[in-house]
Amino acid sequence: MLLKWSRPPAFGEMFFVVFILTPALSVTSLPADIEKGRRKVVHVLEDDTGAVIVQTAPGKVVTHRGGSITLPCRFHHEPENTDPARIRIKWTKVTDALQFEDVFVALGRQQRVFGSYRGRVFLEQAGPGDASVIIQNVTLEDYGRYECEVTNDMEDDTGFVNLDLEGVVFPYYPREGRYKLNYHQAEDACKQQDAILASHSQLHKAWLEGLDWCNAGWLEDGSVQYPISHPRDQCGRKDNPAGVRNYGYRHKEDERYDAFCFTSKLNGKVYFLKRFKKVNYVEAMKACIRDGSVVAKVGQLYAAWKFQLLDRCEAGWMEDGSVRYPIVNPRSRCGGSQPGVRHLGFPDKKFRLYGVYCFRKNKDETAGGTEVTKSPTDNLTRRKSSNSIPMNATRVI
Repeated sequence: MLLKWSRPPAFGEMFFVVFILTPALSVTSLPADIEKGRRKVVHVLEDDTGAVIVQTAPGKVVTHRGGSITLPCRFHHEPENTDPARIRIKWTKVTDALQFEDVFVALGRQQRVFGSYRGRVFLEQAGPGDASVIIQNVTLEDYGRYECEVTNDMEDDTGFVNLDLEGVVFPYYPREGRYKLNYHQAEDACKQQDAILASHSQLHKAWLEGLDWCNAGWLEDGSVQYPISHPRDQCGRKDNPAGVRNYGYRHKEDERYDAFCFTSKLNGKVYFLKRFKKVNYVEAMKACIRDGSVVAKVGQLYAAWKFQLLDRCEAGWMEDGSVRYPIVNPRSRCGGSQPGVRHLGFPDKKFRLYGVYCFRKNKDETAGGTEVTKSPTDNLTRRKSSNSIPMNATRVI
């Protein structure tokens, strides 16, 4: 893009140029060997009135849980002999509700990291004018929009970067039944299943990949929505177009729905425990413990289906007392023609007998097969192309 200034800067006048470097493609879109980065640049110039002019839009970077990622931000100031000790760099996370969470601040050589980011966020320090930060051991909660603010005395400007995660969205309801969760209970339910409430953009992406679910669920912004890929009368009328149906923002305390949860790659492995006989729920818990693991959570099973390509035509207990099984390659005797995680409901824990899916954490400090960055000056961790499969309908049988 060609940028034209209304006039050249006067002698001694100061201006910033802040660069936001953003990969244009998610690693799930293309193989790693053809994945390329594109540069989006934010130019800031002080005009006659002292106002700041932002020339371009922000972008996003993509990683997965447990990985490391650079949030890119560069600045340029003139005159170039400006004292670096007077440059203040601040990173903030911005929520949909326009609430701000401090992440990192640096003034000269003094630096401070806040909250859950302590010990995980560092300046990249790739050279003069680099305000980029590295986030190590990325968590599900790190997902979102970040603001990079660069200040020199009285002048400042900001750029924005969206941190996106590779992952999978899944609908969830508890043993008590459907439409039993207010917003806060839905939040807790997702966390208990190794997940977080999904965002609208995550649900929309899942719908594009084939997710079809006829029950409305909470999203992280407090709205209630549901994705329909195959319109039908029992799901908002057959003549309505396919899409993500939206009930709008609902009362978080009084109204009750299901939940749409989001999870990402695992720091461990989900597996079906091979046994000579089927077991009840208590026996399943003991069997996983004897095998050096625990009963898998629902979010862990979805992550294993999505990223480990776990395919098993045998129903097994989950940690929440439900019974499910993951199908990557559909076949007629395994619940239908679509890939997905099959759900058999919440059987009686004492008298019903099934297999069990266990989860075992990795013993080393790697996450999802990607090595965690060891120092703030390391390059961005290499991201491998995902072996994920399209997200299709989750079926209840």
